Amino acid sequence: MGAFEELTVEATVQAPVEKVWAYWTDPSHIKKWNSPSDDWHTPFAENDLRAGGKFVSRMEAKDGSMGFDFGGVYDEVQLHEVISYTLGDGRKVNITFTGQGNETKVIETFEAETENPVDFQRQGWQAILDNFKQYAEQKNQSS
Repeated sequence: MGAFEELTVEATVQAPVEKVWAYWTDPSHIKKWNSPSDDWHTPFAENDLRAGGKFVSRMEAKDGSMGFDFGGVYDEVQLHEVISYTLGDGRKVNITFTGQGNETKVIETFEAETENPVDFQRQGWQAILDNFKQYAEQKNQSS
């Protein structure tokens, strides 16, 4: 990790790691959970899940007032275990998946950007992760 401050968010998802991994990485799922709140959404996502592969998801306010592309290039992908990538602005992100039976711990470590307060960034990333947890658990129960 570089000169940026490093932040960590985590969640324990009540679903097996194979499913959690699929929900996290499949664009059809990403579009359904990748937002910090109900007034945001992700209308577009694509994912080339391999070292050197690129990904992008488009996050927008539902009222169309603002939006941005969130994307980068994968540095490392270990199936059901680790995803690490570098964002467009050079910041590093590392995500670990630890499966234990019907439970998966997801720990996301990311380098903070310098434009917004650190607490604001941590809350935003945690909100998206919490949204993912809720989505994954609902999907797991219904399948």
